[in-house]
Amino acid sequence: MNAWPITLDDVRGAHKMLSGLARITPMESSRYLSSLIGAPVQLKCENLQRTGSFKLRGAYVRIAGLSPVERAAGVVAASAGNHAQGVALAAHTLGVRSTVFMPVAAPLPKVAATRDYGADVRLVGDHFDATLTAALEYAETTGAVFIHPFDHPDVVAGQGTVGLEILEQSPEVRTILVGAGGGGLLAGVAAAVKHVRPDVRVIGVQAEGAAAYPPSLRAGRPVTLEKCATMADGIQVRRPGDVPFEIINQLADGVLTVSEDALARALLVCLERAKLVVEPAGASTVAALLEHGAEIEGPVVAVLSGGNIDPLLMQRVLRHGMAAAGRYLSLRLRINDRPGVLADLLGVLSRTDANVVDVAHVRTDPKLGLGEAEVDLHLETKGPEHCAAVVAELRDAGYLVLSQA
Repeated sequence: MNAWPITLDDVRGAHKMLSGLARITPMESSRYLSSLIGAPVQLKCENLQRTGSFKLRGAYVRIAGLSPVERAAGVVAASAGNHAQGVALAAHTLGVRSTVFMPVAAPLPKVAATRDYGADVRLVGDHFDATLTAALEYAETTGAVFIHPFDHPDVVAGQGTVGLEILEQSPEVRTILVGAGGGGLLAGVAAAVKHVRPDVRVIGVQAEGAAAYPPSLRAGRPVTLEKCATMADGIQVRRPGDVPFEIINQLADGVLTVSEDALARALLVCLERAKLVVEPAGASTVAALLEHGAEIEGPVVAVLSGGNIDPLLMQRVLRHGMAAAGRYLSLRLRINDRPGVLADLLGVLSRTDANVVDVAHVRTDPKLGLGEAEVDLHLETKGPEHCAAVVAELRDAGYLVLSQA
């Protein structure tokens, strides 16, 4: 085994450095998830951390470690949200000037929060690669220190303080689930935990559409994905960081992948069952419990890494989550286009106890025959069995169901 890039003393030093700045975030038990997997499950609520995610920890430790000359030059970062806010607050607290490049389409609440924390925000690029290029060019031309979101030992040590807190708050833990993009949090938690409790399993979680770690671990080196797409933008990273990869390759006990449906359902579970607002990346560990619960040894701690979600995205994801859980049903029906038919249809639906969210009545589509119309229905339902019952009731009443989702 190669020497680990960070030591337990590094993580303990980071924890001491963060005292009074980063919160020791709470651990919440989840009766629902515990019953689902047949073992105790606790949620480590980094969504309740200052700036809304764990990113403050690593950013502060990295900036605090700069020399006086480096601090005087200021710092620069590229981020769509969580790292931006962590760098902005850390730099402001340390009296260091910060410039943060964000994509043009970055959610407005995240842009506003980053500015409120004291950063000079510059919106550049239609995609993150262009934003990152602009930030690196700024660093080269101005001398500002680039603060990488995950690929630096100080950043990894800062994120590792989450692992120390977990061991203190839940000494009985057998498995820790950690969302992974570039891998800074997973590497930090693995390094901290394996130094103290090598018997505890540390498992990463990635979205299926942005899972760079499984092929990288198989290859024994960081591999760049050709395609990378997921609703969980906080872990949407095409290539693992060199520093995190080295640690994860040696110490982590595997990486699970989760579907977009599972991410959406996990967000819904966090909101409804735990009363916690969590972004899709933060809910990835809960998604792993929903999809892989039988494979995971308990007691389990699932890290909720962040809660910075744009309200518009939350609306879309929750609707997707309800559909994935069988609690939201979209139908297209063919009906006769004559007075009273739509009222009759709604009467049938009223008997099914489904809640009608939206109705769209289409009469002018060229594929419709004379005297025909189509109706798009969006319904709230009580689960898969109720969805099937609604469709069966409509068919029994003589309606032609063209599609359902």
